[in-house]
Amino acid sequence: MGYVFSFKDAAEYEKALSRPQFRFALDLQREFFLNMLKPAPGETALDIGCGTGEHMTSLVEAGVSVTGIDPSPYMLDIARGKIKNRASFQRGFAESLPFEDNSFNHACLITTLEFAENPDRALEEACRVARDRLFVGYLNRYSLLGSWRRVSGIFHSSIYNHARFYSAWDLKKRIRRFMGDVPFCCRTIGQIPAGRSDIIRRGEASHIAQAFPFGAFGGLTAVLVPRYKTRPLAIPLPPKRRQSPAAG
Repeated sequence: MGYVFSFKDAAEYEKALSRPQFRFALDLQREFFLNMLKPAPGETALDIGCGTGEHMTSLVEAGVSVTGIDPSPYMLDIARGKIKNRASFQRGFAESLPFEDNSFNHACLITTLEFAENPDRALEEACRVARDRLFVGYLNRYSLLGSWRRVSGIFHSSIYNHARFYSAWDLKKRIRRFMGDVPFCCRTIGQIPAGRSDIIRRGEASHIAQAFPFGAFGGLTAVLVPRYKTRPLAIPLPPKRRQSPAAG
């Protein structure tokens, strides 16, 4: 089992949302996520590791029918309180999703692989239940902020002590192992770790800036090819006709 957020973790995360810098960064992530996934109203999505429902809220507001799954009952309680009956929730793990193949248009893993026990299995499960697109939001190992978080974790105890950090190249390699050479789109935001001005917001929204691979938060979309279970069909054959020797 990977790291499951405790009651204390959930409370501290919600408290952090009241900090302007944290809220600014999260709002950028939500906009970035929707622009990359491009869901259409009426489509379905599964948010794997949905946490307190911040990104689910974005999907709901976009007219998407959303299901959230998370191993932490405390995070799910907060998410239910925010979203009410506008989405459905289940408790479960990314490595074993309780859904049929191709159940959703889209599957999302947003800072979920960082805490999963088996990231490859989590990716494979996400691709199994989605038929159109996969979105992975990740903490970028090549960003300045990512480097600072890893180094500071040596000296201070924090949630990042339990996290893995990823890169777009690493994620693409993992996904190709079981999906083949599907189309990818990779971008990053958070090029400037501090600041929350309108100038920074406009700069972060630029596709030119997002093309740089060093932002604190990375996004990857993969266009999926649906896979279907097959089983052999028994074809009934007529019984062989007995042949008698010809009279001569």
